[in-house]
Amino acid sequence: MSEAEAAAPQAAADAPAPMPAAVGPRRYDISSKERVVDARMPTMDIVNGRFARHLQSGVFTLLRRHADVAASPITVQRHSAFMAGLAPTSRLALASLKPLRGNALVVCDGALLHGLVETMYGGPCRMPAEVPERELSATEQRVFTRLMGVMCHEYRRAWKGIHDFGIEHLRLEPVPQFAGIAGAGEAVVSTTFTLTVGELTGPLHLCLPYSALEPLRDLLYASPLGDADAVDRGWITLLTQQLQSAEVSLVAQLATAELTIEQLLSMQPGDFIELDRAPRIDACVDNVPLFRCHYGTNGGKYALRIDECLTSTGENHGQ
Repeated sequence: MSEAEAAAPQAAADAPAPMPAAVGPRRYDISSKERVVDARMPTMDIVNGRFARHLQSGVFTLLRRHADVAASPITVQRHSAFMAGLAPTSRLALASLKPLRGNALVVCDGALLHGLVETMYGGPCRMPAEVPERELSATEQRVFTRLMGVMCHEYRRAWKGIHDFGIEHLRLEPVPQFAGIAGAGEAVVSTTFTLTVGELTGPLHLCLPYSALEPLRDLLYASPLGDADAVDRGWITLLTQQLQSAEVSLVAQLATAELTIEQLLSMQPGDFIELDRAPRIDACVDNVPLFRCHYGTNGGKYALRIDECLTSTGENHGQ
């Protein structure tokens, strides 16, 4: 072996390890419609809670049976992902957003709708054993349309006092491909409401396009209840100042006398009425005792000397 060949393995061992490839800038298409949407929408959570409570009474009016409705947290996902997660027997309905532009999608579980129809016409209130994949019958369409009317009415009630917003039923849609309310890659905001009537239970999905809700962005991400427990020192100071400058009437009843009607009618000018005077009296504001006092004169005028403040702590202050 030559001297050069013997030195080759040693040179290979001493060679530094290859450096990993440098991580370069990632490519980003600014024309892409994909966006990052925060799923924490406090106002929407409040509205969904209201809607669940209102929907209970609405379903009771529809079926004359007690119903429970539970709202799940909102989910923000692509429209294609939402549609892909629906069961083959799901029943779809479209509703317009008033006064916003766009449509909402309401999805009723097929087994739930079948059970609601059976219950409305006197059948057992339980889940069906199997729901075939077929178009809705005329009766099922009528019941689903009435359910949509209840949901639209109660959803507008849930927004009352927050914003003039609601949904209005458009049509039932038997073909999922024609029920698109947004592009496949666009974000949608969906909420699942679990409806339970007796042994019958199933989901109702309400899906709204995020692009239609953007005019309400500031309202949706506001936190009306997030700081409800925080102490507003400025407000407390202002309230204290206003209370301290308020004028009240302090009334002290010096003495009382009890007379019968006969004694009162028999009195003549110049008669004296004997008063039952107590050694100390209470000074009141609006009939609420605040101070226990002695009465007398000061500078030729009647006056009160406060001996005790009638507070919950029993604190005494002499004056």
